[in-house]
Amino acid sequence: MNWLPKIGFEVFFVNEKQVAGEKAAEFIQNGMLVGLGTGSTVYYSIRRIAELVREGVHIVGVSTSKSTTELAQSLGIELVSINDIGCVDITIDGADEVDEDFNGIKGGGGALFFEKIVAHASKRVIWVVDSSKMVKRLGKSPLQIEVSPIGYKQVYSKLKLEGMGPVLRLISGKPFLTDSNNYIIDLHSAELNNPTKLAGWLKEIPGIIEHGLFINYVDQVIVGRGDSAEIISSTIRGG
Repeated sequence: MNWLPKIGFEVFFVNEKQVAGEKAAEFIQNGMLVGLGTGSTVYYSIRRIAELVREGVHIVGVSTSKSTTELAQSLGIELVSINDIGCVDITIDGADEVDEDFNGIKGGGGALFFEKIVAHASKRVIWVVDSSKMVKRLGKSPLQIEVSPIGYKQVYSKLKLEGMGPVLRLISGKPFLTDSNNYIIDLHSAELNNPTKLAGWLKEIPGIIEHGLFINYVDQVIVGRGDSAEIISSTIRGG
């Protein structure tokens, strides 16, 4: 994968991702169980964690997706199933958007279900993002909904009726499959004035496996700004 685009504007944001991702690895300590997120920013965290492992730091990772599992294993990071542990010491993950109240939209890559399971089991959660992901209010990015293939059309119809602009995600003309073999519906017009209320409403709809609203999950957000990283602690979870 080409992680360093040649266009100058894109390189700027890739550099911010690298700065943020590598900064997060400074929170890793010997003996930790570490949740490994999914995406282009946490990629740099995982690469740096692998370097720490080669330097003698012992950690065990908990993966949030097949792609992360493949990356971690290729780099020599030991992995364990979430089912085989009690809790995760720290999880480092990315986000599509983060608002001023530390709410987030996650799941652009389709891994939101596994990401939320691992985050919920974590003592501490860090999100790594470039500066473009920090927003005043959520809604710039589509909101992802993971749905069961059984009855997904009924879910789609209800979301359309509510004016949420649902679009079934397709790959080569066929529904995109998550790691759990579910579908993804991207909501392009969801009203996000009250993310907590919307999250609760979505969970009540039969057929929705999980949504990409992460409310009260994050402890710190590490933001790449140019060639430096800013660490912002959540006022909700107390850092």
